[in-house]
Amino acid sequence: MKNNTKKSDWQLIRGFFAYISPYRKWVIYSLLAVPFSIAATLLNPWLLVKIVDDYLVIAEVKGLIFMVSLLAGAVVVNYIADAVYTYNLQRAGQMALADMRKDLYRHSLTLPRKYYDSTPVGVTLSRITSDGEAIGESVAIGVLSLITDIIKTIALFAFLFYLSRQLALVILCILPPVYFLVNRLRSKLRVYYNASREGLAAATAYLQECLNGIKTIQLYAAEMKTVRRFKQKNRRFLEAQTKSNIYDSLLYSVIEGLTTVTMAGIIWIGTGGILKGVVTIGVLVGFINTLNRLFIPIREFAQQISLIQRALSALEHIDRLFAEPSEKAPLIPLAGGDCLGFKTLDFEDVDFSYNEGTQVLDRVCFSLKRGENIAIVGATGSGKSTILRLITKAYDNYKGSIRLNGRELRELSKTDLFSCTTLMQQDVFLFNESIRFNISLGRAGIGEQEIRDAAEFVYADRFIDRFKEGLDYRIIDNGKNLSAGQAQLISFARAIAGGSDLILLDEATSSVDSVTENLIQKATARIFKEKTVIAIAHRLSTIQHSELILVMKEGRIVEQGNHQELLQQRGYYLQLLKRMEQQETS
Repeated sequence: MKNNTKKSDWQLIRGFFAYISPYRKWVIYSLLAVPFSIAATLLNPWLLVKIVDDYLVIAEVKGLIFMVSLLAGAVVVNYIADAVYTYNLQRAGQMALADMRKDLYRHSLTLPRKYYDSTPVGVTLSRITSDGEAIGESVAIGVLSLITDIIKTIALFAFLFYLSRQLALVILCILPPVYFLVNRLRSKLRVYYNASREGLAAATAYLQECLNGIKTIQLYAAEMKTVRRFKQKNRRFLEAQTKSNIYDSLLYSVIEGLTTVTMAGIIWIGTGGILKGVVTIGVLVGFINTLNRLFIPIREFAQQISLIQRALSALEHIDRLFAEPSEKAPLIPLAGGDCLGFKTLDFEDVDFSYNEGTQVLDRVCFSLKRGENIAIVGATGSGKSTILRLITKAYDNYKGSIRLNGRELRELSKTDLFSCTTLMQQDVFLFNESIRFNISLGRAGIGEQEIRDAAEFVYADRFIDRFKEGLDYRIIDNGKNLSAGQAQLISFARAIAGGSDLILLDEATSSVDSVTENLIQKATARIFKEKTVIAIAHRLSTIQHSELILVMKEGRIVEQGNHQELLQQRGYYLQLLKRMEQQETS
C-alpha cells in the first residue's frame, strides 16, 4: 500500500546515503584529507602572524625565506588535501547516483499499468533524469561539504579567539542575524524549488505528448495552439525558477554583504587596537586572513544550502516515485516450454470500477475451457477491453471472482499468469531493433527456431523473407518502414513465440493493404483453430470463427451464444452486426 507520510529532510538524505554505503571507502579517503586541509588552513594565518611580527616589522631577514617556504608548503598541502577530498567525494556521489537511477528505472518497469494510466510518462521521465541530476550535483557534495565546512568554521573561529578575543567577540555578534536570514531564505527556496520541479515535470510530460502526436498536430495545423499551451505550462516553471533564483541570489548577496561590512569593522577596530598597543600588526593581518577564510565556508554554506534545498526537493519527488507500489510479483518474461498450462478461466459475478461511482463491469459471468474461443462484441465503452485488463492483472480491485485453473487470479503471480497467457494488443509497439528481437524480446527459451516457427505460424514469414536482411531487418521509429499490417503480424508472432496456451486478442481496426489484410485474417483463423482465444472482435470474420460470442452493453453481458443462435434472437447483437457490415463495406 502506498505510504503518503511525508518524510523529514534527514530521512530523505539518509535514504540517498544508503546508496553511498557501498562506496564508503571513497568517502573515508575524502574525510581523511579533511584534517590536513584544516591544519593547512590554520597554519597559513599563523605563519602570516609570525612573518609580520617576527620578521617584517623588525626588518629581520634571517629565517624569513624559511618561513615563506613553510607558508608556500601550507598552501600546497591545502590544495592537495582539497583536491583529494573533492575527487573522492564526487566519485562516491556519482556512483551512488548511478545505482539510484538503475533502481529507479527498474522500479518504473515494475509499476502496474494503472499507474501509467493516470501518470504521464514525461513525469516519470523527469524524475529519473532531471531530478536525478539535481541530486547528483548536490547531495553527495553538498551534505558532506556542509559538515566539513562546519568543522572548518568552528576551527577557524577558535583560532580567531586565540589571536584576539576582543576582535572575535565582534564576529560573534553577527552570527545570530546571519543564522536568522539564512534560515528564512532557505525555507523560501525549498517552496520555490518544489514548484520549479513540478513545473518542469509538467512541461516535460506535455512536450513528450506533443512529440508523440506530432503527425496529428501537423495534420490539423494545430502547431500554434500547441505552442501556446506549452508556453502556459512552461511559464509555471519559469515563474517558480525565477523566484528561486531571486532568493538564491539574495542568500549569496546577504552573506557577501555581511562579509564586507564585518571586514571593514574589524579593520577599523583592529587599527585602533594597534594604536593603543593591544593588537600587533601581525595579529591584525593574521586575523583578517583568517576572517576571510572563515567567510569562504560561510559563503559556500549559503550556496550549499541552496543546492541542498534543490536536491531535497528532487529527493521528495523521487521518494514519491519509489513509494508507488510495484506489482505484487515481478514481471518475468515468458519462457517457452516452461508453461503453467491453461485449463479453465471462470468469471463469476465480476463487478469493476476504475473510479468510485463509475461502474464499468456489472455482474459479468462466463467460463472458458482449453481449446475453446470467445469473441466479445459491443459498442465503445461497453467494458470489452476492461475484461482483458482484469485477466492480465492490470487491475485487481474487482469484486466477485476470477479463477484461472481453479485459482483466484489475485493469488497468482505474474510468472504463473504469463506462463500460459499472452495479450495481442490493438496498439502495436515495435522497438528500434531487428525483427528477430521484436519477436523474441530477448525472452528466455525463445531461440532461432521458435522465432522462425512463430513467424511462419502467423504467415509473417511471407514478407520477412522478401527483406534482404530477413529477420535481421532493422525496424525504425516504431515501424515506420513497415506497413500497418506487417507490424500487426510481427506482434502476432511475438505473442505466439512465448508458447502461451491462452491468447487474449484486442483485434486491430486499422486499415491495412489487401495482401496483409488477407494474411491477418488467415493468421487469426489459425490462432482461433489451434489456440484458446478470448478476442475483442471488430471483424465479421473473427466473430464467425468464435464458438461463443458475448454481447456487452453498458458493462453487462446482455446476450450470449454462437453466431447463428444470436441471429435468431434478433436482438442487440443484430444491431451491432449491421453496424459492422456498414463499416466494412464503407
